[in-house]
Amino acid sequence: MQLSYWEYKTWFSHVDFTVIGSGIVGLNCAIHLKQEHPKSSILVLEKGSLPQGASTKNAGFACFGSISEILSDLKSHSEEEVVQLVQKRWDGIQYLRQLLGNQAIGFEQHGGHELFVEHNSELYEKCQDEMGRLNNMLQPVFGQNPFMTNNNIFGFGNIKEQYITHQFEGQLDTGKMMQTLIQKCLSMDIPILNGVEVDEVLQTDQGATIITKDFEFSSKKVFVATNGFASKLLPTETIQPARAQVLVTEPIKNLKIKGTFHFDEGYYYFRNIDDRILFGGGRNLDFKGEETTEFGQTPIIQDKLEELLKEMILPHQKVKIDRRWSGIMGVGGQKTPIVKRISNSIYGGVRLGGMGVALGSLVGKELAELAD
Repeated sequence: MQLSYWEYKTWFSHVDFTVIGSGIVGLNCAIHLKQEHPKSSILVLEKGSLPQGASTKNAGFACFGSISEILSDLKSHSEEEVVQLVQKRWDGIQYLRQLLGNQAIGFEQHGGHELFVEHNSELYEKCQDEMGRLNNMLQPVFGQNPFMTNNNIFGFGNIKEQYITHQFEGQLDTGKMMQTLIQKCLSMDIPILNGVEVDEVLQTDQGATIITKDFEFSSKKVFVATNGFASKLLPTETIQPARAQVLVTEPIKNLKIKGTFHFDEGYYYFRNIDDRILFGGGRNLDFKGEETTEFGQTPIIQDKLEELLKEMILPHQKVKIDRRWSGIMGVGGQKTPIVKRISNSIYGGVRLGGMGVALGSLVGKELAELAD
């Protein structure tokens, strides 16, 4: 396809900043660029009809790490690194709330709760034993001890009678969040072009050339914010795609469950939303199979989700599944996101490790700041 004179003149000539990816990182990057450089020409490119990665396909958890997940991270990260990562997640949520407002993103703070399955006493006891140490470690981040024990007041089945609550965790509506971010971009004269898939970004003497499926154009600076899909455009960086499968029930009468819940070191997670239960996870059942950029569901994971839904989350209740979907995350050997200059005019903000809701707005801001 050749661009017409009008198309090139309107959208693709004299572009100062091009952001690739219209998810939470990309749109926050574009907004911050416009705030810092109000006279600049900014363009956002998105290959899907909606944000394609995980920004509108996640569970909407404002989470900072369950107790078993923090303990697991301490096996491969220093204590200082873990505290810094939790601080980034906490700061990211606060920045998002300040930028858009709680109502616009449907933010609610009911706490995040880690359940422990009945047969795994070892993990339960280890988390109970380590709770004091982790509270001391993370108290400077939150200003209070984040972890406390709670009784199983919601009647979950096949779990220990107490679970460990992170009292500062919350939940939000990621559809509302992305819609508000999109509206904010458009109000700032930042165009978002959907259905434009970028094949390659090449450094040039004057900036960068962006090669899409149908045409190419020049931009002074380029910001790659495609997370789980980023290895295509940033081949020098280590980013592994990780698919997350999710389902949501039909409305459930008199649903009492409120909050976000995790179990099995965070590999399973569920929450209440609109009198429904949203439930996702199970990637640990087939790590290799879920290292993919293809959307879809698999019987091994979907069957397990349904089994746990009926036996653990809503025992003795008949529930129907309304919808199933998947999202693509970006992970790696380290939990710390990649936010860096790749070359003179190309920058990357990717590998959010499944914590995009908490980290995304801050990573987008930090990515934009690299242009200064």
